[in-house]
Amino acid sequence: MRFRVIFILLLSLATCKKENAVTEPEFLKSTALFPIGAAIDYGRLKNSSLYKKTVTDEYTSITPENAMKWFTIHPSKDKFDFTEADYIVDFSLSEHNRIHGHTLLWYFFQDIEWVKNFVGDSAQWEQMIKNHIQTEVSHFKGKISSWDVVNEAFRDDDGSLRVEDRNPSIFDDGSIFARKVGRDYIARAFQYAHEADPDALLFYNEYGQEWSTEKIQSILAMVTDFKKRSVPIHGLGIQLHTDINASTSGIENALRELATTGLKIHISELDISVNPKSNSPFDYTDNIKQLQYNKYKFIVSAYRRIIPADQQYGITTWNVGDADSWIRGYLKRTDYPLLFDDSYQRKKTYQGFLDGLKN
Repeated sequence: MRFRVIFILLLSLATCKKENAVTEPEFLKSTALFPIGAAIDYGRLKNSSLYKKTVTDEYTSITPENAMKWFTIHPSKDKFDFTEADYIVDFSLSEHNRIHGHTLLWYFFQDIEWVKNFVGDSAQWEQMIKNHIQTEVSHFKGKISSWDVVNEAFRDDDGSLRVEDRNPSIFDDGSIFARKVGRDYIARAFQYAHEADPDALLFYNEYGQEWSTEKIQSILAMVTDFKKRSVPIHGLGIQLHTDINASTSGIENALRELATTGLKIHISELDISVNPKSNSPFDYTDNIKQLQYNKYKFIVSAYRRIIPADQQYGITTWNVGDADSWIRGYLKRTDYPLLFDDSYQRKKTYQGFLDGLKN
């Protein structure tokens, strides 16, 4: 009888402890088998404690959204300004996060007058570009794990290299680098970055592979050419600025094609628009939220399923909360494309991403 009483008491104690145990909260970074990242805005990181806490809690990889782009870091010919980038890098290192640099060369140069007005022959242009790349990469040597060396070099309409402007009335859709230095400027950019930091992984980053087979073929041809010439390239970024209506087969096909290169594959700028037609007013209904949940879950699970584990460089969303999104800020569109709402509360999309990691 005595032993029976002791057994019952011990069983009751164990049950009580189990019922009162604190369940550890789930976070993206503690669930994934690969790095989960976000593009980070300097101003929000510096001034919003809630933004900073969300970044700290959820992510293991950080991409500076604009702080390392040319217009921020190299505002005039003889001036480099690392203020914003250094702040993000110091924060990321203090949190033991991986840092992915973005981006050394980008065709989009509307607001950088000194570059557009730079006077020189091909050799002088190349020296200017080399100086930009190597100054920036050297500044962060040993701190940054990887770089988007060149961003968006291929055209939307036919997948060819951006060279001349075809729609100057809309925006500068050519590449001043291709015009001034030559069509091989991409390879030279990778070589210059590698010289500055031989340990950094070097990526080519692009959008639209999920809907443009021409872009995919141009990227694959570039990688094949680089390998033949021993041009250092280690990874490919597929941005995936997509929407709830995007073809799932297109996304799967893009991931499969890019994986054939054997390079690291990074979903580098993920967001899922719910209002791609810019409707106004727009109602973010439960049905739309479910479609967005489904798409996030599909993309994350497709990445896990299609990309071999040793090629999975991770998934990065393009900022944190809906209010931070470039879709609202740059496109001026009512939309809710990310995992957190305007107050950094988890949305249904967060659960979709999490379920994609688990499924």
